[in-house]
Amino acid sequence: MRTVLISGAGIAGPALAHFLQRRGFAPTVVERADTLRTGGQAIDIRGVALDVTARLGLLDQARAARTRMRGMSVLDPEGNEIHRTEESTYSSGRLDSADLELLREDLVRMVYDLTRAHVEYVFGDTVTALTEHDDAVHVDFARAPARRFDLVIGADGLHSTVRRLAFGPEARFAHPLGTHLAVFGADNFLGLDNWQLWLRAGDTGFGLMPVRDNTELRVAFGFPTPGHPAPGSPAPGSPTPGEDLRRLVVAGLDALPWEGGPRLAKAAATAPDFYCDAMAQIRMPSWSHGRIGLLGDAAHCPSPLSGQGTSLSLTGAYVLAEALAETPDHRAAFTHYESRMRPFVTLNQSLATENENGPASEESIDRAKNALTL
Repeated sequence: MRTVLISGAGIAGPALAHFLQRRGFAPTVVERADTLRTGGQAIDIRGVALDVTARLGLLDQARAARTRMRGMSVLDPEGNEIHRTEESTYSSGRLDSADLELLREDLVRMVYDLTRAHVEYVFGDTVTALTEHDDAVHVDFARAPARRFDLVIGADGLHSTVRRLAFGPEARFAHPLGTHLAVFGADNFLGLDNWQLWLRAGDTGFGLMPVRDNTELRVAFGFPTPGHPAPGSPAPGSPTPGEDLRRLVVAGLDALPWEGGPRLAKAAATAPDFYCDAMAQIRMPSWSHGRIGLLGDAAHCPSPLSGQGTSLSLTGAYVLAEALAETPDHRAAFTHYESRMRPFVTLNQSLATENENGPASEESIDRAKNALTL
């Protein structure tokens, strides 16, 4: 039985663990956080990723947990409505689509609950060194004793530790997109009823989404990257990033002409789930090195601006698991995985840069989300 260490207990890592365990592997998932990470924005499951969710056995659960938006309003800087629609939202696209939008933390919990009885999880630890041998990878951990695994997979996000240890510094592969995004929770002080608000004021803007039966808001605030764009903040659910970023967000919200700006600024100043990072894409010439491979955002983060990070992670988990199961030679398996996924990734990454003032076109999204079949 081949052993596989997977770094990262978000969505990609546990999904890969499930598919590998079903094919006779013995996966271990290590996660730096002490518990599952909560918070973060709503995510989308689109196109081929719906098929993967069905093969996970989670499609009905995901449908039950989907957001129930009725539409959205677009506001001018002072808060006056300049557009409204009941056909689509910026976060999810067309509301009559078969695609699903749900909170990231809900999908994380579903995949973890699916796998926890059959997969070894190690929380509160992280990989510190990787030494590859002909027959295994020697792995050192921050807390646990060193172990050997047949394969190591980095599914640990934009700021992947496995990628840094095995492939080199993040700066070689990260391509900043010139903007930062902050996400945090707030009380639904506007009384929004399954209705989103979007506002743009110069080079900043926000989206407000009511969640949890309209009892909370998830706020997404975008602003230009200060100074030289350099990704490096923690992932969603990690300890609060530098207070300088939080102060920038608070000041930006407080300065909005819209009357609700100060309320959002106050929420940002105290939100325990506050997350802020540079929007960036990961572009690499190869996603594997010997017995070490990368998955999801660690390999090819498209950035939240694409709306496709979760779908790429789910699809990549299935394709990688199938390749490893069907091809005993790990090098050939990694090559097959990458040859199938790379054209799909390229199309989906392009969604983030197609329209600098909003989402990509429906035609581009439809083409990209269905560009691979299982």
